[in-house]
Amino acid sequence: MKIRCGSVISNPSFLLVHPDISTLALCKTKLNLRLISPLLFNCKTKTRLMTRLQYSVTHRKYASSSVDSGLSRSDNVRLSRKQVEPSSLYSRPSLLEMKTERAANRERVYEFLRGIGIIPDELDGLELPVTVEVMKERVDFLHKLGLIVEDINNYPLVLGCSVKKNMIPVLDYLGKLGVRKSTFTDFLRRYPQVLHASVVVDLEPVVKYLQGMDIKPNDIPRVLEKYPEVLGFKLEGTMSTSVAYLVGIGVARREIGRVLTTYPEILGMRVGRIIKPFVEYLERLGIPRLAVARLIEQRPHILRFDLQEHVKPNVESLLEFNVRDASLASVIAQYPEIVGLDLKPKLQNQQSFLSSTIELDPIDFGRVVEKMPQVVSLSNAAVLRHVDFLKDCGFSLQQVRQMVMGCPQLLALNLDIMKLSFDYFKKEMGRDLDDIVAFPAFFTYGLESTIRPRNRRVAKKGLKCSLAWLLNCSDEKFAERMNYDFIDVEEMETDSSFDMNTLMEPRRDESSSDFEEDTDDEYVEE
Repeated sequence: MKIRCGSVISNPSFLLVHPDISTLALCKTKLNLRLISPLLFNCKTKTRLMTRLQYSVTHRKYASSSVDSGLSRSDNVRLSRKQVEPSSLYSRPSLLEMKTERAANRERVYEFLRGIGIIPDELDGLELPVTVEVMKERVDFLHKLGLIVEDINNYPLVLGCSVKKNMIPVLDYLGKLGVRKSTFTDFLRRYPQVLHASVVVDLEPVVKYLQGMDIKPNDIPRVLEKYPEVLGFKLEGTMSTSVAYLVGIGVARREIGRVLTTYPEILGMRVGRIIKPFVEYLERLGIPRLAVARLIEQRPHILRFDLQEHVKPNVESLLEFNVRDASLASVIAQYPEIVGLDLKPKLQNQQSFLSSTIELDPIDFGRVVEKMPQVVSLSNAAVLRHVDFLKDCGFSLQQVRQMVMGCPQLLALNLDIMKLSFDYFKKEMGRDLDDIVAFPAFFTYGLESTIRPRNRRVAKKGLKCSLAWLLNCSDEKFAERMNYDFIDVEEMETDSSFDMNTLMEPRRDESSSDFEEDTDDEYVEE
């Protein structure tokens, strides 16, 4: 007889049946029913827990398999690629890798620059484009502006300027001011640093400062073209001190705008090193400070003459060629440019030429330079034409030499005007040639404005006078002389040497509003 004991657990997915327990086994172990009941209870409980755990795991596997089966083949491929992809959202190259990559990019840019002839040695530490293409764009843009490889090598830091952020805004601003595009090449060669500038922070304040110095808006572009370096100056630095010093020595405040327009380089000159020593040296030579101020108003470019290299050596050369010490101030006041010339060779050549042409000795040459220092710049051909003209008029070589010593300007006057004056002298005035020898400055007076009308009045009054008495006076003084019954010999002035006081007289003419270039010498004929 067998007693069957079993436990059945129903489940939607499977059926679990415990194996039978034989009666014989129970008899042999002599287990009573009370002992068996707790055992069976514990067995059932454990079996139920295990069953639930297995069901839960099975259900999860089933759900997972059902989701996987719903994914498309492309999604599975994408997931598999993500699983095998070595990089992820959080992966970054190391600092060493980044540094190595930057070095490689820079070396490629350097190789490109070397290949077109640009030396990149000074570019270390400068932020450059990471690609050759961008660097090529910058180089091509600079070439379009007219800059060549040599220009870039002179200032390679220009390669650190972005075309869109730096170059184009600056050039557009200059163009709007009126700086001509044809001058951009020279502008950038002289001051390439302008491409690093900020229009608002750096350029506009300088332009407003120049306008505040009475430089007219129409003249601003020409000032910048002549001296682009001014855009890099500090407003409260050299510019303000140089202008203040010039006003302090007597340069008229209303003339500052014209002076700076004519020679803007003054804005970059240091007072203590350049302007003040120059002014004080001229004062020591005998030129009053106010006269120096007037010279600067008329010819501001004289401030560029280096005191040690040009001015002092030229003064010594004048003394060497028999210009008297007392006449140095007059010579410089008449012809300020003489202190900036390569003077000694000019003095040697001109003295030798005049000696061979009109037999002028060295002492007389010194007197000629004192009366007209511009003679050192006259061409030999111009001098020879005037000497030949005077000879053709009938003057002897000795008379020509005497006339040149009395009025060296004869060697530089307009020959056509001299011919008209001489024809009137011979035909209408009926005088001897000795009258002109005694007063060669006759040729310096206007025929229609002075010579003809005065000669007619004297002739009508029946007076006999010298050319000096007739011409060497103002219109007011001449009108007064016409009331005389006789000629006062003491009023016959023959000396028309330069008067320093005339230089210090207040200016009567208004400043020119137009931008004009100074000419070194109005007497020189080439």
